[in-house]
Amino acid sequence: MLRHLVNIILWGLPPTRLFGLRRLLLRFVGLDLAKDVAVCGQGWFFGPGRVQIGAGTWLSPRVLIYTHVDAPIAIGEACDIGPFVRIITGSHEIGPANRRAGRGTAKPVSIESGCWIGANTLILGGVKIGHGTIVAAGSVVISDLPANCLAAGVPAKIKHALAE
Repeated sequence: MLRHLVNIILWGLPPTRLFGLRRLLLRFVGLDLAKDVAVCGQGWFFGPGRVQIGAGTWLSPRVLIYTHVDAPIAIGEACDIGPFVRIITGSHEIGPANRRAGRGTAKPVSIESGCWIGANTLILGGVKIGHGTIVAAGSVVISDLPANCLAAGVPAKIKHALAE
């Protein structure tokens, strides 16, 4: 409940200002934010799960992070997360015909240091994005991506390797 109240307070602040206050309030509700993390406004942290974000990382406006107690989210240092990115740890098993969304599941998400995640990307649970990888805007990441590559599409596929 406290995390929800902090989200409401943060929603009312100017979207790209007061980063120190944002970090303070988010740390108060259990997020592990390193120094110089910039969380822009009008985003939301849903659920009570663990979130760790490394130094110098930027979360653009309207980033939505859906957490779960059984599935931590780790974002490394010096990452740039574009606007409208969604990170979702939860899903469901396939259920019977009378209710296809069966038993709930949750899997962690890891975005290693130096990544650039383009606007309106969806990252699903169980995914690891390797160091220095770029995910093009509008992609849907459903499986691991190696370090230093450019991935794009629905689902995201490697388009080419990048220099280290």
